Amino acid sequence: MRALRIVLIIAVVLGGLFVAADRLAVALAEDEAAEKIRSSQALTSSPEVSIKGFPFLTQVASKQLDEVDVGLTGVTASAGGHSVQVAEVEAELRDVRIDGSFSSATADRVTGSARISYADLTEAAPKGAKVGYAGADRAGKGQVKVTGPLTDLLEGAGIGVPGPFADLLEGRTITTYSTVVLSGGDTVRLRADGLPRLPVPGLDAKVRQVLDYDLKIDGLPSSIKLDKITATQGGLEFSGTGTDVSLAG
Repeated sequence: MRALRIVLIIAVVLGGLFVAADRLAVALAEDEAAEKIRSSQALTSSPEVSIKGFPFLTQVASKQLDEVDVGLTGVTASAGGHSVQVAEVEAELRDVRIDGSFSSATADRVTGSARISYADLTEAAPKGAKVGYAGADRAGKGQVKVTGPLTDLLEGAGIGVPGPFADLLEGRTITTYSTVVLSGGDTVRLRADGLPRLPVPGLDAKVRQVLDYDLKIDGLPSSIKLDKITATQGGLEFSGTGTDVSLAG
């Protein structure tokens, strides 16, 4: 019995040492992976990297990582000189193959997701416009609600109103529903579905020019192209995918 206890103690100690070595190795690997992802994907800052699975050392021996999760910072949405931070930006790398020299890796699949709140959408919107939730039915159609005092929208865009018509527009508020669509894999477009008719000739077209605008998403990994966007109660959620993504340094 004493011999068995000694064997068990030795096994526990060796197991603890292996776990400690494994966790140290994964921590070092996460730091190195963060730098390689930053440089290979043209990111403005190093991401947070989490290598899943245990033990890590056996994954390294097989040169195959099942899952690597990446948290990104420095992703922005900008329009008309206004820029805001994009929240909850994450990328998931699956089936990451390490090359023979351990100097680079390739992920079979990469999926990315992010969210922009309505408050941040408003910050990036044309001056005077407020972007909000359009309700379940319209959100299901990919729409957001856009409102704003007409005079503020016009002044913000540098559009002058002839004096005789100024009183007609005073106190008017524009309310419309804009459909959000993706373009080019990195741009969110908002397009007003309809606008109320205004009592000033030619002004309707100018207001549409103000409210129809694009949000450019900067800072995502160059390999990820946005392919889905959803209007939710908390804001716009979008995602994208990439395949055979090289993580060479």
